[in-house]
Amino acid sequence: MSANLYDLLASRFPADRSKPCFLLSDGSAISYGELEAGAAQVAGRLVAEGVMPGDRVALQAEKSAEAIMVYLGVLKAGAVFLPLNPAYTASEVDYFLGDAEPKVFVTDPPAWVREAGSAAPLVAAVPRGAGDLASLIYTSGTTGRSKGAMLSHGALAANALALHEAWAFTPDDVLLHALPIFHVHGLFVALHCALLSGAPMVWLPKFTDAEVLAGLDRATVMMGVPTFYTRLLASPGFTRAKADGVRVFICGSAPLLPSTFAEFEERAGQRILERYGMSEAVIITTNPLEGDRIGGSVGYPLPGVELRIGGGEETGVIEIRGRSVFSAYWRMPEKTAEEFTADGFFITGDVGHRDADGRVWISGRAKDLIISGGYNVYPKEVELVLDELAGVIESAVVGVPHRDFGEGVVAVVMGEGDEAAMIAEARRQLAAYKAPKRIVFVDELPRNAMGKVQKNLLRDRFAGLFET
Repeated sequence: MSANLYDLLASRFPADRSKPCFLLSDGSAISYGELEAGAAQVAGRLVAEGVMPGDRVALQAEKSAEAIMVYLGVLKAGAVFLPLNPAYTASEVDYFLGDAEPKVFVTDPPAWVREAGSAAPLVAAVPRGAGDLASLIYTSGTTGRSKGAMLSHGALAANALALHEAWAFTPDDVLLHALPIFHVHGLFVALHCALLSGAPMVWLPKFTDAEVLAGLDRATVMMGVPTFYTRLLASPGFTRAKADGVRVFICGSAPLLPSTFAEFEERAGQRILERYGMSEAVIITTNPLEGDRIGGSVGYPLPGVELRIGGGEETGVIEIRGRSVFSAYWRMPEKTAEEFTADGFFITGDVGHRDADGRVWISGRAKDLIISGGYNVYPKEVELVLDELAGVIESAVVGVPHRDFGEGVVAVVMGEGDEAAMIAEARRQLAAYKAPKRIVFVDELPRNAMGKVQKNLLRDRFAGLFET
């Protein structure tokens, strides 16, 4: 029996294929039948062009329903989907194309799907095994060479089914989808949950206040990054009445500030459901749909995911194992071997701990660990203190070269305040070695496409702060 992910998704489409899949901002809709037909045409064209099972097909384009037809068509043809950020420069794209060697590179999905109409549609999906490659997702590459995480049909199916159940999706749901689709959050997490339910999506090219506020009138589920929620809270139009029809607000891809969590609960009357994931494993943990959600915690391991803290310490690097974990880094056997333990656990690089109830708490990335005067400083612990101070919108703590301490703790703060007074307050709440030695104020923190603060850029920018 084939384990092609396309077959699983299509088996859950509504029996009445005329039901809407994409609810567009202009008031029109694209049905499940149109989605299915488009995917069949894409698959037929790929096969006609000589694409074989396992061949890569790359897509770099703005978000559209046709882009999803390309994604599903690639799966149906038994090929491997490679999504690329439309913001990538030509030189960046050259690296990905040279590394992945796709057979086909699509840059204009609407035109490409229209042209696919000349090919005979592929009726049945090409059989694939659970271990066969379905998608190649390149990591952000903030340090060193970007790596292609190899995600199989079985891995994506296992994660999608677990999320669908954990978040209790039904055909009656309407998902507000304002996420990009070149990243696992929008492409796998959000999209798969909707498709497995045969549910419609309010399909927005990107987050805009007006369109998201209007979409909330129709939605029962919203998925977003922390920036989405801070922007909602900054909008006077976001009221408790606006949130009343939404049964769950889900957040991920970057840490959610406790202050945002608390303010959202006060405004909307419900708690955001935070979860934790990464390109190599899609979703790893989630807060409960039913039960207490605690600000700052990313909840419990998803069913099917084993999670442990490496090194046997209370706090350490999180390691995971399970069906949804990627199989290897593309054409990087040495790097793959480095990132897995002898007993098959993937070393995530995220530092955290589990409390007495089994909840998972993330302290930050291992590469962001600061060693100052021989002591370990976890940036998250310092940021939690600073973010509660008056005038602070958000902080990012990094270590930069220091002649006496090796690394000096520096806080980069979006907001305003008195540096000396803030350092003194941090020293009151933290051990002296953890408190920032300097605080610098900025208008904005540098972020990647999913809203994560790019601490490597901050380390570079302030590398000479202690030289004078």
